[in-house]
Formats: sequence, C-alpha cells, structure tokens
Amino acid sequence: MDIADVRGYALSSPIDPVQERPFFGGVRRLRKRDVVLVVLETRDGRQGFATAGASSSAMREYFEGDSQGTFADVIEESVADALEGASIDAIADAHDLIAAADLPAHLRTEAISAVDVALYDIRGKEVGAPIYELLAEEYETEPTTEMPLYASAGMYMEPDGYVEQAEVLEEQGFFGYKYRPGIGPDGDRRTVDSLADAVDDIEIMLDVHTWWKLGEAYGRDTVRELVEHAAERGAYWIEEPVEPDDHAGYVELAETGAPLAGGESEESPAGLVELGKTGAVDFLQGDVRHHEGFTGCRDAIEYCDGRDVEYVPHNFGTWLGLQANAHLVAAAPDVQLLEYPVFEGDPALPDAETDPGMYPFDLAFDIIEGRPNIEDGHLTVPDGPGLGVDVDLDVVEEYPFVDGPWTEFRYDDE
Repeated sequence: MDIADVRGYALSSPIDPVQERPFFGGVRRLRKRDVVLVVLETRDGRQGFATAGASSSAMREYFEGDSQGTFADVIEESVADALEGASIDAIADAHDLIAAADLPAHLRTEAISAVDVALYDIRGKEVGAPIYELLAEEYETEPTTEMPLYASAGMYMEPDGYVEQAEVLEEQGFFGYKYRPGIGPDGDRRTVDSLADAVDDIEIMLDVHTWWKLGEAYGRDTVRELVEHAAERGAYWIEEPVEPDDHAGYVELAETGAPLAGGESEESPAGLVELGKTGAVDFLQGDVRHHEGFTGCRDAIEYCDGRDVEYVPHNFGTWLGLQANAHLVAAAPDVQLLEYPVFEGDPALPDAETDPGMYPFDLAFDIIEGRPNIEDGHLTVPDGPGLGVDVDLDVVEEYPFVDGPWTEFRYDDE
C-alpha cells in the first residue's frame, strides 16, 4: 500500500439542549460528543477509514480542557508526515513509522489505533475480502459473523429509570444491560435490587467508574460492600471498580469472588495483558480504537484464549467503530460478545416502546450509510470488502467541530 494522503476530521455532535445528570456529590453536564474521522488514501485511490473518540474512562484528558481537535491536528501533521509517501507492506510497519514521530504516549497509541484499522480497511478492499476473513486467516479460525450484543446505556438516574431501560432492552433481545451507577451508595444498592427483581432474560452489568473517578469517591470499604452486593444479586460483571492502574485493588476485590471486568483504560496493549495476568478480572475489555487496532489487541486475545478470562471488546462510539470491533469478534478465538452503546433515537431499535438511549449522538448513526444488521439483539457483520460499510463523508460538513470540553463535572463543594 502506497500511502498518498492522511486526513483527520474533528467532528462534534451537539447535545442540545445541554443535559444535566446529578450524581453523588455533583452534576455532570453533557454538551456534545466528539469524534475524529481518520481517512487514509492510497496512490491508487483506495480509502480506509477509522474513528477515534473519548471513551468513558480512557483518554481522561479529553473530559475537560483539551478536546478531539488536538488529536485531529496530530493526524494532519505528525501522522501525515510519517506516512504520506510511505509504502506499507505489513500493517505493523505503520506502527513503527508513527512511533518514530516522537509523539506523547497517549497520542501515539491513539494514532496507531486509528491507522491500523484504516489500513486493514484498505487491505480488505485490495483483496476483496472483509476484515474478519483477513483476521481469521491470521488466527487460524473459522469466522462467526453473527454475535450477541449487550446494550450499554443508563447513566445517573433513579432506580426506576434503569429498570425501564432494562425492560425495554430485554424485549429487544439483548444479551445484557450495562448501566452507570453513581447516585450514592444507598441508591446504587437499591438499583441493583430493583434490576435483579425486574428482569429475567437479560444479564446485568455495572460500569462503576463513577465510584472512584468523581469528586466524592465512595471509599474502599463502600466499594467492596457494593461489589459484594451486586455479585450476590447476580450481576454478570462489575466493571472498573477501582482506578485503572490500581491492579492491586482489582486483586483485592477479586478475593470476594465477584466477577470483575476492566481494561478499556489501559494505556497500551501490554497493559491489557498485564491486567489479565493479575488473575483478578474475568472479562478483559480491549478496544481496536484505543489499543493499537487489530494488531495491538492480538496479544491480549491470545493471552485470554484457553484461560479463565474472556476477551469482550469495549466499544463506545459510532456505528463505524462498532463494525471495526465486530470484525474482531467474528474472527478472534473464544471471543463472542460485543458492547452496543444505545443513544437516543437509535434507528436500529425502531420498535422500542420507550427510548432507552443515554443521550443524543446523531453522528454515531450518520457516519455510515444505512444501518447495522441488528435483529433480536444480535449483530451480523457485513461481508463487503474491508469494514464492509460506506462512510458518509457529508458528515464533515454537517457536524463541524465545536471547541471546548464535551462533558463537565461540577461538584457540590465548589
């Protein structure tokens, strides 16, 4: 692949009016969601696409202050300088070229992640095969193109609100419902109980980064008690119960026997493997958009293969990022489950009685033409070449970048 052009487009999807979500000790304001669309073009005119964007806990520098505009500039400048004019034989060669650009570690990892996905998209288009076939050949597996989804929704609401979402998503056939507690220890305990009593056919996952990330941290004893309580009430997993680099904290909580998940905030592919090696997590959550693409996730997947830890990709962004992680799930050994973020007005859930979405994120849907093939809570991966989807470049004009943080936290003691 002879790389002729590298572009990065910073895009914003406004949340209008701004939403305010009270949590324990303060209020979170949701202003917009930002995405960087990365486009690589070869000398013969083939284009490869990828996205980058803030996850729930990773890339914390993008929560306040800096924004995705910073990363788009990195793509347009340092990454373009490193790749334009280069001839790429093995995709991993592009990793080395970007690493030589002397970027800060977090930007280097994000850049490598986006470029890796875009190059796989191009390689698939070159050979006329979907990415999952390329990956299946590398893993020596038989791809499985239909996969169950767990719905990722609920954020800072009263227990009845979580229950309503879970019941709707249970009717839609999703494997699981993941929500974000943080309304206080008593409220979070009531939510666990309410969900356990309300649903039968959908698993319940807790994404609890609020417990340590926000201003009024719960404290170790409270976190341990809540983890134990959630496990007793049948939670499928408790995600990020301690700070990402607190591997000892994971080990301590694992002694309770509770199923733990983590990994999305690990700063490197090696960090993912190290978290797995602690033996503390039952579910390891890498992401092609944050852990150096398909190439970077491979060591963690191979580590999990045959062990008592399941690789379940983190995925919290647009339908383009969904399809990228779906190709990985289709091909990787012993990987079967995929996260599906639910935003307001989701066109893939037209029959929902009430809207189970977290907040508006129209760009998530509009970035590709058409919609994913989702039926009864299962996604079928497209079999077209590369990612198998057509990116709608009109979003570059329709979603201009809005400067400033995408979300803000205001605390009661300020």
